[in-house]
Amino acid sequence: MKTFFNLVQEVQKPGLCYRCGGCAVFCTAINYGALEIDKTGKPVYGDMEKCIECGLCYSICPEISDLDEETKRQANWSEPMGRVIETTVVRASDTRVRQRATDGGAVTALLLHLFDRNRIDGAIVTRSVGHFQRQPFLATTRQDISDSAGFFFDVSHGMKRFSDEYMTFSSIEQFDPMVKKGLKRVALVGTPCQIKSLRKMQVLNLVPSDSIKICFGLFCSGNFTFGIEEQQKLAEIAGFAWNDVIKINLKERLVITLKSGDRRTVELEDMESLKRYACHYCGDYSAEFADISFGGIGAKEGWSTVITRTPLGRAVLADCRSFKSIEQFNIEDNPEYASKALQAVRKASFEKKKKSRHKRRNLQAKSVQVKV
Repeated sequence: MKTFFNLVQEVQKPGLCYRCGGCAVFCTAINYGALEIDKTGKPVYGDMEKCIECGLCYSICPEISDLDEETKRQANWSEPMGRVIETTVVRASDTRVRQRATDGGAVTALLLHLFDRNRIDGAIVTRSVGHFQRQPFLATTRQDISDSAGFFFDVSHGMKRFSDEYMTFSSIEQFDPMVKKGLKRVALVGTPCQIKSLRKMQVLNLVPSDSIKICFGLFCSGNFTFGIEEQQKLAEIAGFAWNDVIKINLKERLVITLKSGDRRTVELEDMESLKRYACHYCGDYSAEFADISFGGIGAKEGWSTVITRTPLGRAVLADCRSFKSIEQFNIEDNPEYASKALQAVRKASFEKKKKSRHKRRNLQAKSVQVKV
């Protein structure tokens, strides 16, 4: 039976840990304090002697192939980037949501719709707490969900420091409060690696994964970290001052909106050195195991490309449309809009998988080096 010790050796030391948080969040002995997530988001032993060596953390790690086939069968996964039932381009009907949101507010609109229709009791999301910093958050009210929308800066409160890194995504640490509150119908908004970890738990029919009723996946180019030096470098490349920034968006490129309304862009190729090391080895761009996947790629400014992957995801999107919680693009205006959006996602997915395979071949040819 392999344990967290083996995860450290096989995943963390080579630098392949995505810091999705799944191993610590779903640890059977989490209440004993066996595992914890440190201040940089890295899963570590809280107390090694309290580990019961059940091997669960090892099996559900998205980097470990255990349960991969079972997970794919359960999701009806297919090549080249998971099941695709429908692709469309939408935005929130509520202009207040759109104003705050990053890509048309589709995720927020669907969460609010599910909450208003009493389909969910809450949602595990992340909210901005400073420059490039997201914090895991269990939203249990309509206002909580609304407040989590978008990727805005709050310069009045300064930056919350976790070491010297500021991450674009965060780990899923809100399962414990979900259990304590007794919530049984919760939506999860997460990155591809987070959702895959959860899906493996659901294959095993283990709590508390049964409380997650729907998964909203985010298109993911990678988790970027921004230390002080990196922030200065970006400011120099794009020609702006951070005090002038009010909003950022990560699509085909990093888009920075200033108080003046002007925008600055940075190509993703120029940000490769800022990407978390493990993300170079991940091949899932489009959240292939989600019920619905979302992102801005392929859509015009203020709109979201949406891929439904399961019958549940299709039903939720259809219900949201029928209640006019979201607006869909006018097919008559652009009959090929959705198909071109899907082509853009497929291209981004292909490129990420290609880079991942190349990186892995190079890694296998080298001796193991510890990466943090």
